[in-house]
Amino acid sequence: MSTVVILGGGYGGLTVVHELLDRVPSDVRIVLVDRNPFGALKTEFYALAAGTSSEVDIRVSFPSHPQLDIVYGEVLSVSFEDRTVQIADRDPLPFDSLVIALGCTDNYHGIPGASEYSTGVQTLSATRRTYQLLNDTKPYGQINIVGGGLSGVEVASELRESRPDLNIRILDRSSLMSAFPGKLQKFVASWFQEHDVELRSQIHITKLEEGVIYNGSEEIPSDVTVWTAGIQPVELVQKMSFPKDKQGRLIVNEWHELPDVRNVFVIGDCSSQPFSPSGQLAQAQGHQVAQVIAARWNNKEISLPRIRLKGTLGSLGKKSGFGLMGSTPIMGRIPRMLKSGVLWKSRRHFG
Repeated sequence: MSTVVILGGGYGGLTVVHELLDRVPSDVRIVLVDRNPFGALKTEFYALAAGTSSEVDIRVSFPSHPQLDIVYGEVLSVSFEDRTVQIADRDPLPFDSLVIALGCTDNYHGIPGASEYSTGVQTLSATRRTYQLLNDTKPYGQINIVGGGLSGVEVASELRESRPDLNIRILDRSSLMSAFPGKLQKFVASWFQEHDVELRSQIHITKLEEGVIYNGSEEIPSDVTVWTAGIQPVELVQKMSFPKDKQGRLIVNEWHELPDVRNVFVIGDCSSQPFSPSGQLAQAQGHQVAQVIAARWNNKEISLPRIRLKGTLGSLGKKSGFGLMGSTPIMGRIPRMLKSGVLWKSRRHFG
């Protein structure tokens, strides 16, 4: 009996599970390991944090199949020599093939107090805490969102619709949406100006303390600080000694496999790719890894095409949005409708 172990039930991991179950031989066992008894659409965590979506809206059920086992628990380590995964309070789990799809965590860039005095949206448990803090804030309280990229913009805009009474400010080291074309930057900045969200750029945070953010000697008061200023692979991957890129992501070969360990695949936010991390990228990698594993079940090797992503979509509340289709910017109601359609499709696919 051959065993395929998938670590993480996010976009990438669930894609591998679903596609392998469609073609699994009778002598193969598939094991999905996750800390939660259900998956979640991480790209919608911003709405959960703001209180405009409930948790049940973004949950997805894990599949049921006679050759699928689901193990709930925290992954502690991987022994590549013994080909086992150590899970808290369980015997080691052996594998013949392994897919590491554990996602990411916040990158605090070594700033003192950042992890202690801010909250985030990178995990479901962190997002639950963020929801409670934001929605327990008294009227006219000050919310600071650190990071003016896609995550920060979506949290701020959704929170503005959820809590029109709050004072909301975005703090960024460079400028709002700096990775996007200038036309989109202006559109998003205009939306925030119309909706009374303060934008501050060229902020260089030196430390956080309870109730205050330090921009050098300047003290910026904060009732709640939401951290969206960068990500890094999970601690388990950080501790691995294999070659990594500048972002700490594991370098993989053309099959999304660790070059030094056959049949160990890395996808999603832990994998070095020429794209920014995204749910779309994780799904594309998951699709290709499932193809590779299935081919090797039949003692075959396959060539994989270059991954091509369809674009990027972001929301500004429930009625407006923005996006890039190739190099073409789109703005307004249409990209928001497209994003809702992508969410519906993801729920249907994984559900």
